[in-house]
Amino acid sequence: MSMSLAQQLAAESIAAVAKGRNLQDVLAAIRAAHPELTAQELGALQDIAYGCQRYLGSLKYMLAQMLKKPIGNPQLESLLLAALYQLNHTRNAPHAVVNEAVENIAKIGRGQYRSFANAILRRFLREKEQLNAQCRRDDTAKYNFPGWWLDYMRQAYPKHWHNIVTAANGHPPLTLRINRRHGNAEGYLEKLAAEGIAGKVLDEYAVILDEAVPVNRLPGFSDGLVSVQDFGAQQAAYILKPADGERILDACAAPGGKSGHILELANCSLTALDIDEGRLKRVADNLSRLGFQTASLHRADAADLSSWYDGNPFDAVLADVPCTASGVTKRNPDIKWLRRPADGGKTARQQETMLDNLWSVLKPGGRMLLATCSLFHEENDGQLQRFLRRHPDAACTESLTLLPKHTQDGFYYALIRKQP
Repeated sequence: MSMSLAQQLAAESIAAVAKGRNLQDVLAAIRAAHPELTAQELGALQDIAYGCQRYLGSLKYMLAQMLKKPIGNPQLESLLLAALYQLNHTRNAPHAVVNEAVENIAKIGRGQYRSFANAILRRFLREKEQLNAQCRRDDTAKYNFPGWWLDYMRQAYPKHWHNIVTAANGHPPLTLRINRRHGNAEGYLEKLAAEGIAGKVLDEYAVILDEAVPVNRLPGFSDGLVSVQDFGAQQAAYILKPADGERILDACAAPGGKSGHILELANCSLTALDIDEGRLKRVADNLSRLGFQTASLHRADAADLSSWYDGNPFDAVLADVPCTASGVTKRNPDIKWLRRPADGGKTARQQETMLDNLWSVLKPGGRMLLATCSLFHEENDGQLQRFLRRHPDAACTESLTLLPKHTQDGFYYALIRKQP
């Protein structure tokens, strides 16, 4: 495997995220541009790219401690950060990491940074323990979150903020939702054991694996026996409580996990929307794999009723509205560095139009589930309270904040009833 290429491409991703790009999009573009990459190279690329974002606060802090002045070359800085991540968080041979990084850096500016890079990386190896200890002096380096985010968490969750940021920096588990039409968690655990895959039961229809495996190793995955879905995300369908014969709208459906769960729970008529055609195809593929062919799928903006609504109201609406995704940094660590303090308020204002329009397609006596994968008050309980003030016919019957922990990401749910 070419460590050099994995380092180089991961460094490209670090520089792109620093300019404001989404890491998933960046890596998708890199994979498309390099079809020759082996599975091993792709794995190394993903590990370095995601690892650097997960630990960016400490990596940048330690690099700064070894510099007399900031680095002005983004390519140089990104390659050094990629190498520091490998030296600090992986089992790669240190000499190989240093040698490959120095050779990559030597290609910048006619080799003028070769000796500098070599000196920095070898100094890091000598002072590794001391530099890591120094991270405890700086909150961003210690917790690997921006200072403003930490301040927000301390204020919003004074008793839980430390556990939140610790869990939010962990590696995401592979959690499975068992299709209840084909079995349960205990039965599926036996199928996993037969394949040498270890896991634990979370509830009657959920299993968490001890170690992640490719989905093609999951027994019955292609036949719809099981889906990959975060345990916190699995709670949405349970709170919505779909019933046989109901008309249900999943307003922002991609990638289709919640849509599939709704159909597993009830024989209902489901309409699923997503504004992006590629994402909507993922919904179609997921529902097809589960054996549900009757859902009505539309590529449309849920807030633009004229583009999709036929005037026939719904019994229930799942409003999984776009948000800052501040609760899912385990899976998307770049979010920590892409978000800004005002973003929660901005997305909350964007959500309002969508929620108001979705409320209008709900039957009297029906229910709407406000769902976000955010921890920011503006998008969650603050959004709910503003909605209730705007709509006298609305009453919240249940609200739930799920904080990140080792078994799940962070989510918010509020079930709102429309008065008859």
